[in-house]
Amino acid sequence: MADASGQISYQPTDGLSYDPTDEVYWEEAALAKEVERVFEVCHGCRMCFKFCDAFPSLFRFIDDEHDGSVRGVTEAQTASVFAECFQCKLCEVQCPYTPRDDHEFQLDFPKLVHRWNAVRHKDTKVPLGKRMLADPDGSAKKARLSLGMANVMNRVGLHRWFMEKFLGVHRKKLLPHFAGTTFEKWASREGLVADAPRGEAVLFQTCYVQNNEPQIGRDTIEVMQKNGVDVCCAKGLVCCGMPAWEQGDLEAVRKAAKHNLDILMPFVEQGAKVLAVNPTCSMMMRREYPELLEGDDRERAKTLSEAIQDPSEYLWSIRKEERFNEDFQSTPGGAVAYHAPCHLRAQAVGFRGRDLLRKIPGVTPRMTMECCGHDGTYAMTVEGFEPSQRIGKKAFDGMQEAEAEVWVTDCPLAALQFQQHAGTKPMHPMTALARAYRKDGFATPVAKDDDESNA
Repeated sequence: MADASGQISYQPTDGLSYDPTDEVYWEEAALAKEVERVFEVCHGCRMCFKFCDAFPSLFRFIDDEHDGSVRGVTEAQTASVFAECFQCKLCEVQCPYTPRDDHEFQLDFPKLVHRWNAVRHKDTKVPLGKRMLADPDGSAKKARLSLGMANVMNRVGLHRWFMEKFLGVHRKKLLPHFAGTTFEKWASREGLVADAPRGEAVLFQTCYVQNNEPQIGRDTIEVMQKNGVDVCCAKGLVCCGMPAWEQGDLEAVRKAAKHNLDILMPFVEQGAKVLAVNPTCSMMMRREYPELLEGDDRERAKTLSEAIQDPSEYLWSIRKEERFNEDFQSTPGGAVAYHAPCHLRAQAVGFRGRDLLRKIPGVTPRMTMECCGHDGTYAMTVEGFEPSQRIGKKAFDGMQEAEAEVWVTDCPLAALQFQQHAGTKPMHPMTALARAYRKDGFATPVAKDDDESNA
């Protein structure tokens, strides 16, 4: 929207909306006004040039093809810019003009991209490959039915060629291993799945831990129990919905959110915290659910958001209590490379995984805060694989420069990215702590003084 001089105003237009329950949110003309305004603000600011390819592409279109005029940016170019946003959220974290900062411009680029995708999803059929990436629980169920063949075929060149051609999954991408049994089945055998709401904390294990690396969930339970936390698990939880929201599928998000709310709210109403293992999932449930849902579900989501915590965040909150356990038996010793995931930074809760590592005797965390480039399913796609590797290089270099044998990150997908492109797979902070509580967890035993040894 232009002011009297014909310039595009930085002030919000009447098309501003980040709320999908608002009719304006879905209006093409209203969306176009906000796209033009946001592009003008970003073009004038340029602070976010380094986070992904979206901003350099935008500035290139405006400067090189349209003589500095935002109004010249075409529909196809806008689509190209938004396709290069992989929702790391770092631009929103750094931007000084956001609702988070209560700024009058009310600019939130990631939410604008989500809005763009949601409006287009209503009238466009999502390709099969993107639908599969948007449904990790469904893909995992099919993989388990294959009795292990999915893991074998995911490493066969010809099969990966077909996956690339027909599903859009890059043939060289290191894909997660599918576990033979789910975390929930293990938790059930251990008597951890509550028949009725109980305990001070309930684990939201996430679809990745549920289907791919149950050990992270086991380690989280072990650490909580070592610290006297009355933690339990819930039956039937599903993916938080972020992969579907990447495709703009709001209905799928709402369906998943309602399902999880129905299961988790009885625990929350009894005073339990909800410990979400993956920062993307905790961010989704803490920040996105209250804005994307509608009616009673939105009100329930607001209550749930107050109960969501990262496991390290929760453990750090009880560090001054007598039950906090610092009786570590082994240590990796020396430098430990720690990567701070983007979606943890977006929640502004601090780097408690790093802080907890400092409690292990002899450990000095060396932190890397650059984006690894994986960002949900982006790195798995044909269009995202190469850019994700290029964007993540600073993170790869930062972790390698720590000169540490042990690497740690709170994000399991970031761990895959480091494994493939930096040669070392980081462990989750809960895994590092669980191992340090064990005598044989790390090679170096923790030295005990004589009084403690004789106790």
